[in-house]
Parts: sequence; structure tokens; C-alpha cells
Amino acid sequence: MGEFDFLENMKDEEELLFKRCIRKLLDATFIIEDRDERLYQYLSVESNCYDVSAFLRKIGYDVVVEDKLKVAMLVQNEADLDTVGIKRSNLVVFDGKQVQMLLALWLLYLEKVGFSEEIYVTVGDVIDKCKVYGIEPAPTEFRAAFKLFKRFSLLAWDENDTKEDSKVKLYPSLQFCMDIPQLKQVMREYLPEGRFDPAETEAGEEGEDAEDAERDAEDFQEAFD
Repeated sequence: MGEFDFLENMKDEEELLFKRCIRKLLDATFIIEDRDERLYQYLSVESNCYDVSAFLRKIGYDVVVEDKLKVAMLVQNEADLDTVGIKRSNLVVFDGKQVQMLLALWLLYLEKVGFSEEIYVTVGDVIDKCKVYGIEPAPTEFRAAFKLFKRFSLLAWDENDTKEDSKVKLYPSLQFCMDIPQLKQVMREYLPEGRFDPAETEAGEEGEDAEDAERDAEDFQEAFD
């Protein structure tokens, strides 16, 4: 029996979903139930997630499903974290301004967690939050960043509506999109000396609960007050 014999026993519809999940994860890292319901529902079945993970593990990846937040994500297989010569094809290195904008979006998300299942802000809200922290991207930078964030299922936004009252839907994947070394560096730059504890950000690698994330957000906000 071969390692991937399960593929031979799949029905046509299952095989299509299997392939779509793999391609979506490799292209966009996240699969959100709200955005790709059929793909998420497929991965939320433990046996399906195991099969997809087994397939992707051969190229150094794994799949994690956060069922409370309805997010499935591609992560690097722990066994290959230190393997020389393996490049993460889905890794995007955000520039400094994009990281700052992501932090602003993350703070907006935290402010609204628990009030409703779907979290919306406006373009104006994002601009105002950015200004609080001295972030003033040019319109072209703002649009390019939002298009990138949309591609990776961090938010939903009508690219043709750039008015300040246009709605932006924030996805829970924002909690997992930060590259931890990048996040630590930004926090070092903004948090006062003595307030930054690298251990506090390690929880982000496994996913923080809302209370811990909220406390970190408050520390980050206070640094600008």
C-alpha cells in the first residue's frame, strides 16, 4: 500500500476539494470559513485535514485548523524549521509601513472582538488609527497594502470603493499573520525600554487568547500616549 493510496479512493468532488485546498493554502496561507466556506468545511473534518497535512508535509508544510475562529492555515512543519535549503514559498516579507498598518488593523480588530460575529470597520477608521501612531501611508501605498492583505484573506474590501465610509471586513486571520521576528522588532521600536518582554510575543506563534492579545494591544497603545 502506498502512502497516498487514499487519493485513489476519493470521489471526484472530494478530489477537487482536496486539490483546491492545497492550492489555496499555498497561494494565500489562510482559508476562512466566511470567505471559502466549502474549502473550510472540508478541512474542518479531521480525516480530511490529516490527508491534506500528510500531502503537504512532504514539501515541509502542515495545516492547522482553529475551529473556534473558523480559520485554517498553512504553517511550516516543525521538523523542517531548521532544514537548510528549504524556502517557504508562501512567505511574504511585509515592509515596515505594511507591518505598522497590520498592527493598526489588529488593534481595530481587538477593539471589536466579542461585540459581533462579523467585524467591520471603515477605511476612515483605519486611516484614523494609523494617524494615532504616526503612520501616514500615501494613497498608493494604502491601496497596495490593502490589496495584499485581501489576497491573503486578512480582510475583505471593495477595491473600487476608496471613500472613507467604505466598509472593511476584518478576518480573524489577522491574529496569525504576523511574522514573529518582525512583530518583536516593531514592538522593540515602539514600546518603552523595560516594557518589552520577548517571551510575551511567543504566544502569537501558537495563537493568543483574546485577553492576552488585548493586554499586548494596550501596552502597544500606551507606548504612543
